[in-house]
Amino acid sequence: MNIYFACSITGGREYESVYQAIVAALIEDGHEVPTAHLAEADVPAREAEIDPQIVYSRDVNWIRACDMLIAEVSVPSHGVGYEIGLALSLQKRVLALHCDGRKVSKMISGNPDENLTLLSYQTPEEAISQLRKNLRRT
Repeated sequence: MNIYFACSITGGREYESVYQAIVAALIEDGHEVPTAHLAEADVPAREAEIDPQIVYSRDVNWIRACDMLIAEVSVPSHGVGYEIGLALSLQKRVLALHCDGRKVSKMISGNPDENLTLLSYQTPEEAISQLRKNLRRT
């Protein structure tokens, strides 16, 4: 499955180890993840060097081509919110994961779209378990 992974880049990287664990699990399970590089520690500096219009075009094309979008939403991010909205408008399935106790935007938590699933986790291992259970339902 082609999965677009979304996570905070400029909004904060405190969940970077979770991003890395999620991406590693997806790749281990045989999924294609064109945004795997977003979990890497040096991504803020690398992405800062790319023209915003190129990033926009690249990411929109990746979302259009994906089968599903998985987002880690523990850290608020304008970009991730936009990507989720775009994916839903394209009738893509979206799984949004967040650390238990973290506030999630009501635009996500209150969205009744049947293609959106919001799940919480307490540990990176639980996040991976949650996403694997969700992927088995496809």
